[in-house]
Amino acid sequence: MSRPIKIDFVSDVACPWCAVGLRALEEAMARIRGLQAELHFQPFELNPQMPADGEDAVEHLTRKYGISAEQAARNGEAIRVRGAELGFEFRMDRRRRVYNTFDAHRLLHWAGLADPERQLALKHALLRAYFTDGKDVSSMEVLVKSAEEAGLDGVRARQLLASDEYAQAVRDQERHYTEQGISAVPSVIFNDRHLVQGGQPVELFEQALRQLSGIAPAQA
Repeated sequence: MSRPIKIDFVSDVACPWCAVGLRALEEAMARIRGLQAELHFQPFELNPQMPADGEDAVEHLTRKYGISAEQAARNGEAIRVRGAELGFEFRMDRRRRVYNTFDAHRLLHWAGLADPERQLALKHALLRAYFTDGKDVSSMEVLVKSAEEAGLDGVRARQLLASDEYAQAVRDQERHYTEQGISAVPSVIFNDRHLVQGGQPVELFEQALRQLSGIAPAQA
């Protein structure tokens, strides 16, 4: 009998490798028949001090990582290719600005309390909004629309975003993972003990899931 697995996916909706890592993890999960896994999204802000109007994406990347605009473009193309291999569309030409993501994390926290499947759907909607459609994921209208796309109550989402609801809960979770040594994302934590970081290949996630669940590959 397989062993259930708890998965905490620590990430940011403005992190391209988080989109890659999530798709790889989902593909690995889909490969394992009989897998019992609970997937929860936990908050991490790559740019917690980002102002409300955001920052030019190229200027941000070159300043933060000390790279040239050409290097940033090459990195973006490598991420685009990796995403395409996993069925995720990156449109780097549309991602012109970097935005504050704190309200997106508040919305994800609420969704997780309501229904983990809706939280997953919201995560996908937010990643698409930013990386595929080039939308401002700090905008209330974009966030409400993403919530509705995920099957959540848009009126309730708007009320939440207009308040400071779940702000402290998100900050507490961010602090918890920082204190656990998480400084880069995606960080995927299995059963509160085993850590896999980065946009790893599907095969690596599959191996970890099989080892922890006790489900061996099917014999040919």
